[in-house]
Amino acid sequence: MGAFGTRLNFCVATKPGASTLTTVSDIWTVVEPFLAAERLELDDVELRGRGPGTLLRVVVDGENVDIDRLADVSRGISRLLDNETELDDAYRLEVTSPGLERDLRRPSHYAKSVGREVVVKIADGDTKTTIRGVLADAGEDSFTIESEGGETVVDYEDVLTAKTVFRWEKAAKPGH
Repeated sequence: MGAFGTRLNFCVATKPGASTLTTVSDIWTVVEPFLAAERLELDDVELRGRGPGTLLRVVVDGENVDIDRLADVSRGISRLLDNETELDDAYRLEVTSPGLERDLRRPSHYAKSVGREVVVKIADGDTKTTIRGVLADAGEDSFTIESEGGETVVDYEDVLTAKTVFRWEKAAKPGH
């Protein structure tokens, strides 16, 4: 993580005609063993866009993840994906850390964020609700948020969006 806990990114533009990615699960299968060998955790894979504007975002987590480490890992992932024969068109590879404010998309993301403040938008039929509070627990099928209104248990399948929230605390003024 960078200064002040910001998300660190390292981007590589792959050669044109080198790769369009098939599915996130295919990419996950290729990249995860490489990152495990690097003693890093594959936190998430996102594919956005189509054609030459495709963005492949690989989110890694672990100890001592800085911009130099992300650059090294990014080059390794790029070489690995270039050697995959099933990948067809150009794409832009971004290797990043989760950052302080992160989207919660998998149960493992929720488990890592227990004790942190979250904002979750859920759907209950035609009704959409936003819940703010502290993530108290995360299980296999649901999680619990503690808020001013009490505890709320939410099934993952009801979540529209969820993310952690970071609040800067004001420092005391000198002499006070």
